[in-house]
Amino acid sequence: MAVNCTAGACPLYSTVLMLFRKDLRVYDNPALLAASQAASTVVPVFIWAPEEEGQFQPGRCSKWWLKQTLRDLAQQLETPGSRLIIRRAQDSTDMLLQLMEETGAQAVFFNHLFDPISLVRDHSMKQRLTAAGYPCRSYNADLLYEPWEVLDDAGQPLHTFQGFWGKLQMMPSQPPAPFPAPQALPAVNPQLTSISLDELGLFSSREQEEASEQLATKWQPGSAGGLSRLEDFLVHQLPKFSHHKANVDRGVTSRLSPWIHVGSVSVRHAYHRVKAVQSEWLASGVEDSKCFQDFIQQLAYREYSRYLSFHFPFLHERPLLSHLRCVPWNLDQHAFKVSGDVLVL
Repeated sequence: MAVNCTAGACPLYSTVLMLFRKDLRVYDNPALLAASQAASTVVPVFIWAPEEEGQFQPGRCSKWWLKQTLRDLAQQLETPGSRLIIRRAQDSTDMLLQLMEETGAQAVFFNHLFDPISLVRDHSMKQRLTAAGYPCRSYNADLLYEPWEVLDDAGQPLHTFQGFWGKLQMMPSQPPAPFPAPQALPAVNPQLTSISLDELGLFSSREQEEASEQLATKWQPGSAGGLSRLEDFLVHQLPKFSHHKANVDRGVTSRLSPWIHVGSVSVRHAYHRVKAVQSEWLASGVEDSKCFQDFIQQLAYREYSRYLSFHFPFLHERPLLSHLRCVPWNLDQHAFKVSGDVLVL
């Protein structure tokens, strides 16, 4: 959904909730920008509800990364005058309804997620909030193109990456340029309570968290660290990317995955920075652009995984190809672990 809150295009609210999830940044955040344009007061919220993730629980390192990223997001929101409200809940929709009552908010703004669990949860969340009289406004902060924008000539979803990649290269327009961060945000009521990051209970013990803190010697979670990593990649690794991207001993990959996964770095920002550097090369007389296309293709692989989840949400339960459905998935966790042990050996 495009962000367009010109006269008459968006209803105006006195207070709205901005729900952060895997879009933990202030810049190029369409939902945050739309919320700031549509309401007098925006209450930024993060709800930790791991029970909703089912079997797909984050590991120890992922939790460490999340904690550092939330700390960075809180600082980003303080700069324009706002504050991040953090809550722990068994059910995120229940907590949203509670926050609507506490704040007097009239609507919820958030960005889409495309994994199967989130698609089901978000559908239920929208139904419950709408039934309670609270409109939901959702936007795209995770992909270059929305899944329903990339279809074959018959208007059907594409079944192969080759077809998807070919269609992406023929899209009539480039992905939207990144949005700037809001220059100012209204202050959040100081009486509205928020728990600390330590109170989230991300780790079962202090020892478990301390074992993860060695990651800080090599990694800098948060938007600033991710954007710095991107710029370093564009200068030092991208020129060699085509020749060595498959060589594990060369260190030419971007290493942006953890930042993009939690949304600290916008994939649209990464795309447009790559295209900008490509233009600089062409202007200086360097016409070899294979490394640029190869890296954008890596972004497209990520895009395709979300695309499949949206159009074929059953993929984690049964094959996409009909002739393989007579061979059901085997969900034997013990067999999976044994196979992994064999591969390690």
